Amino acid sequence: MNITTSRTTPMASAIVLVLAAMLAPQIAAAAGADSSPYLLGDWDGQRTRLAEQGVTFNLGYVSEVAGNTSGGRDKKIRNSDQWLFGSELDLDKLWGWKGGRFHVDITNRNGHNLSSDAGLGTFQQVQEVYGRGQTWRLTNFYLQQSLLDGRLGLKFGRMTIGSDFAGFSCDFQNLTFCGSQPGNIVGSYWGNWPVSVWAGVARLNTSAHTYLQAGVYQVNPAYFDDGHAVHQGLYPNNPRGTTGALVPVEFGWLPSVKGLPGSYKAGVWYKTADSADLMLDQDRRPLGTTEVGALQRSGAYGGYINFQQQVTGTAGGKGVTVFLNASQADRFTAATDSQVALGMEVKGVADRPRDMVGLAVGATHGNGRYANYQRTHNRLNPNAQVVVNDGYEVAAEVFYSWSPLASLSVRPNLQFVKHPGGSAQNADAVVLGLKTVVAF
Repeated sequence: MNITTSRTTPMASAIVLVLAAMLAPQIAAAAGADSSPYLLGDWDGQRTRLAEQGVTFNLGYVSEVAGNTSGGRDKKIRNSDQWLFGSELDLDKLWGWKGGRFHVDITNRNGHNLSSDAGLGTFQQVQEVYGRGQTWRLTNFYLQQSLLDGRLGLKFGRMTIGSDFAGFSCDFQNLTFCGSQPGNIVGSYWGNWPVSVWAGVARLNTSAHTYLQAGVYQVNPAYFDDGHAVHQGLYPNNPRGTTGALVPVEFGWLPSVKGLPGSYKAGVWYKTADSADLMLDQDRRPLGTTEVGALQRSGAYGGYINFQQQVTGTAGGKGVTVFLNASQADRFTAATDSQVALGMEVKGVADRPRDMVGLAVGATHGNGRYANYQRTHNRLNPNAQVVVNDGYEVAAEVFYSWSPLASLSVRPNLQFVKHPGGSAQNADAVVLGLKTVVAF
């Protein structure tokens, strides 16, 4: 193993991040930003003045360091990070366009993936910020229009599916507990951040606490190709290769239970493009036993629920929030066909209102039909055996989020993954992580 690139660099990055976090309060106080949601403060009042004129900025950085103490082929330490450069224009303030807003986000990802480099064999990455090409991407580029006194909202442009449907926070570092869950199991066509496609979304607020929304998203494998992202990711282009559309529908209920906020969402999706069957060929015989290609299924589908409720404390502040996410994809085409995750977050720890503790456990299931194909492959190719993914990968994570400033969070975490990739052939993994989030 190359000690310099595999261990020293990520460890040095972690040390620098911790030292920077320790010094951040003094630096921020000197800049007058100790009470600001932004590390760089109000830019001597310019930020506030621009916002009053209709221009806001979103500048951020996320770093995730991870090292395995057990599991995998080798013990390694890896770092992955992401820069975000975003802006929103209030078109009413700027040009008198009532109810209009324009949003753009550009991201840049760098680093390495412990799950693959250490050979953990996991379904879900232990560094959620890694993936979809370590490069620049145009992540959002859309126009938003509010109508009917805010009851109807329309969006059109380049968007990430998971930002509007099955949306969930990314406080945890393990991907099992981060972001829009369907994208974790059918990521070949459901693009979570930072992948965007051309799309349109309509949302109708059916009451003060309920809504119904639907979207139509382009299905084009080119947007998921890392090579495409490297060469054309920053342009609002339309590459060839569109095969169909993804149509998600979601109903949401946002109640206040004893004065505490909740979010309850249920949704379904359907992909119009053909999808390859995981087990059968075109003659409906076991895939791989002949030269005939996979049977093409007309479409793919699934459903999900997202429940989140604060149960103690003050609304939106100190207290305990619990969550449950569950998704199921069709068993004909999804190699990982289901995922469930539940957990809790406790805000306001040890009289520190911004600090937080998180605890979660979840499971991702390997489709038995795909496992049957893998067994067929192993029987026909005894010298090229593959791991059979036919069970549950169970992941657990606990973190402590230290937030000396509103603009900075440092989250050491401990992860345990049992049966990575849903297979007892893979050794259980223990991973130590450090996630750092900065809003500039």
